[in-house]
Amino acid sequence: MMDRYLAAQISDDLSRKMVFLGGPRQVGKTTLAKEYLVNKAGYLSWDIASHRALILKHKFPEAPVWVFDELHKYRRWRNYIKGVFDEFHPQQKILVTGSARLDLYRFGGDSLQGRYYYLRLHPFSLKEIGGTKSDFDQLFKLGGFPEPLFGASEARARRWSIEYRNRLIREDISSLESIKDLGSLEQLVLALPERVGSPLSINSLREDLQLNHQTVSRWLDVLERTYAIFRLSPFGSSRLRAVKKERKHYHYDWSLVEDAGLRFENLVASHLLKWCDYQFDTGGREIALMYFRDVDGREVDFVLTERKKPILMVECKISDSKVSKSLIYLKERFPDCRAVQVCIDLKADMIDINRVELKSARSFLNELI
Repeated sequence: MMDRYLAAQISDDLSRKMVFLGGPRQVGKTTLAKEYLVNKAGYLSWDIASHRALILKHKFPEAPVWVFDELHKYRRWRNYIKGVFDEFHPQQKILVTGSARLDLYRFGGDSLQGRYYYLRLHPFSLKEIGGTKSDFDQLFKLGGFPEPLFGASEARARRWSIEYRNRLIREDISSLESIKDLGSLEQLVLALPERVGSPLSINSLREDLQLNHQTVSRWLDVLERTYAIFRLSPFGSSRLRAVKKERKHYHYDWSLVEDAGLRFENLVASHLLKWCDYQFDTGGREIALMYFRDVDGREVDFVLTERKKPILMVECKISDSKVSKSLIYLKERFPDCRAVQVCIDLKADMIDINRVELKSARSFLNELI
């Protein structure tokens, strides 16, 4: 397995505080965490009964690094790890991993403020796996999760995806949330990929699934907390006549999206989110990934903002075509903001008369982390 992009940051942060490593299940957190172990004894997983007994009895191995895997499934985990840190730091390095938002699942208890760094591990991106055309083709077809990506088989990737969904719902979510109707939750998960890239209507989902508005809204929050989906808020003000409430959603596993254009948009969204999270987690830059849509129907796929000011606009296209009028419109209103139209098939990168960059997918994605 190749080195992951967070490896150096984790090493540096462990010398100062605990590190909480979050991200989707099977994205490679455990594999990455184990690289910091001198011996296997330092690894303790909440999902393994014998390890769980050691954790609860406060019986720890003699090892310079302790890895607590999936500890967030223990309801009092925050108080627990705070006590461990206060007793053993700075002599002991502590790495905590979890397939849910470790910064959000806080079932009460004392604050851990000042005791940890929070890092998010994302699926593999184009630059991380090499950046070639064949790399892009594999990434586009199979997604960025290690097992299906490096298995290099669409059939195996489909089988992995089904098993992934089942374990996410039946194991991860059921252990963290009070959801009894897991069948309806699975129906919601299956209904989402075809709605990628458009403002997500909870009312439409409610009617299709015959559920109430509050339930659908809560379940979407759960899917976001467990790294199944991520959602983007609209960018803009009344001056731009921008929509204000409707959010778009995307999947960490973009291979779920069948339509080629929407899959490409999801792939770009995932790369941009990975870059934004990396900038925040390692450098403290508060960069938000948003989208633009106004009441007249103009839409730009992605707008990145820093301190509420746009710093990058991105429109996605499958083929080499004319520059989006909506992208030109938004660029005219924010002339200092970089504007890029990204195409899968583009013979050469260029800049048009409106100062909009036209870049191939490979060229643009290789700029990111």
